[in-house]
Amino acid sequence: MRYGVSLFTSDRGIRPADAAVAAEAAGFDAFYVPEHTHIPASRASDHPGTKSAELPDDRYMRTLDPWVALGTAASVTSTIRLGTSVALPLEHDPITLAKTIASLDHLSDGRVVFGVGFGWNAEELADHGVPPNKRRTALREYLEAMGELWTKDEASYEGQFVKYGASWAWPKPVQKPRPPILLGAGASEKTFKWIAQSADGWITTPIQQEIEDNVELFRKIWSEAGRVGEPEITVLAGKPEADKLAHWESIGVTEAMFGTPDAAPTDVVEYIKRLATKLGR
Repeated sequence: MRYGVSLFTSDRGIRPADAAVAAEAAGFDAFYVPEHTHIPASRASDHPGTKSAELPDDRYMRTLDPWVALGTAASVTSTIRLGTSVALPLEHDPITLAKTIASLDHLSDGRVVFGVGFGWNAEELADHGVPPNKRRTALREYLEAMGELWTKDEASYEGQFVKYGASWAWPKPVQKPRPPILLGAGASEKTFKWIAQSADGWITTPIQQEIEDNVELFRKIWSEAGRVGEPEITVLAGKPEADKLAHWESIGVTEAMFGTPDAAPTDVVEYIKRLATKLGR
């Protein structure tokens, strides 16, 4: 089982490049960052953690652009995978986002992990012109349309939310056929069927720790859909508890991701080092 760290990037605290360097030096396999373009001040959408309009952390309003952040990290690292947990593709033009991700995968020598989400903040999505009740369909189309640009010499796509005629677009991603796509979403049969059709794996939510039944259901749906091999399963972990980590690995979890504290840069670096030691890295 691999280990990753996640930095809730913002305009304060440690810079993503410095955190990625520390994570790579400590032996971690992946470095993840989140995404919000903005947070509408007036919202009806409840945050999944607080179950209200209250945000648990003011960094939601201060997040850095994930692709710029990962680009800086790519320039000073060489082996660590660079991912999003999670990006919100529906808040971008899919053609330009495909270019951005392909460029990062090219420049990082194939280290991108494309973690995506439907988006819990309906008002944020609406400001980007996305009907919240169509976000599952729209995200599927976005990923399909991007995939055509990544894999075809001459690509085209026609859907409800994305449409473009015969087009050329390089660079192609280093990873074939494309960077792995992981969906961060709550566990359900509907979610797992969506992943089996449109993605390569699942990122759990922070409140999900007892996941045995969900992992079993996901792997069953994956197999029934005719997917080859085993799906990627990334668990958002809390403390590095050896017994829990060993159990997760035994049931098919492929990666445990640990958050970093909202602290001074030197404190974050020391935390990453201590965490690596506890994990035996």
